[in-house]
Amino acid sequence: MSETAREGRITITDAAIRLGQRGAAFDVIEDVSLTIPGRQFVCLLGPSGCGKSTLLGALAGHLALSRGRVAVDGKPVDGPHPERGIVFQQHTLFPWKSVVDNVAFGLKMKGIATAERLAQARDYLALVGLDAFADRYPAELSGGMQQRVEIARVLINQPRVLLMDEPFGALDAQTRQTMQELLLDVWARLPTTVLFVTHDIDEALFLADRVLVMSPRPGRILDDFPVPFDRPRHRDLVVDPSFARLKHHCLDLLRPRRKTHPLPRLTPLGLPPQTASGIPA
Repeated sequence: MSETAREGRITITDAAIRLGQRGAAFDVIEDVSLTIPGRQFVCLLGPSGCGKSTLLGALAGHLALSRGRVAVDGKPVDGPHPERGIVFQQHTLFPWKSVVDNVAFGLKMKGIATAERLAQARDYLALVGLDAFADRYPAELSGGMQQRVEIARVLINQPRVLLMDEPFGALDAQTRQTMQELLLDVWARLPTTVLFVTHDIDEALFLADRVLVMSPRPGRILDDFPVPFDRPRHRDLVVDPSFARLKHHCLDLLRPRRKTHPLPRLTPLGLPPQTASGIPA
């Protein structure tokens, strides 16, 4: 397969997903269409319950569309595949396996010889800064370290597309910042497309080439805009005036739209006027 064919281009056309049975069924996403060029880092931003994770699940091949089409490099997504790796908020590591065996697991399923798969696993652990912990077990690691192992385990399969479902959402603020910087460093070295789900505006603007903002359920794309900051990104970016302007734009899009009601007319005493029956007008 040519390099162009393997670029990780995502195409979603008129996608809709409806969940539940009969009278309890509800629309989660509706009329979503977008194209993500290969090797782009895109953040999907939106309020809780808007369908971000559901859309990611459809791209991973875990959920079927009710209508529309999802494809990677022109091939329809019809089920899970290692070339579409997914990282969740909570790690899915095997607690009885060492760190290096967890990372090597995907290669084991492909029939790669033990020495080769362990050597590759150690290389990917070095990429995420955990080569010294290869022989430890997941319970011996911090939350941030467990997520590093999770990322290495997905990347060893060399996915065209890396799907990330709020992977740093359970981490403390300092660890989260460290993991964001690590992810950008790793992504700069590997040719993969990233679709990263978050409800954190600062995280989306710090990480992404492009941000997609979703509406409340049923989720639709409210806005799709490029993030114009140079790479590599540094933490002082978050105090840049341009960053603040984009953040305010996102806040305006995500702010709940409330119905307004006219204020009651007041008498000079500050009381609502009354009708002849004595009932406030």
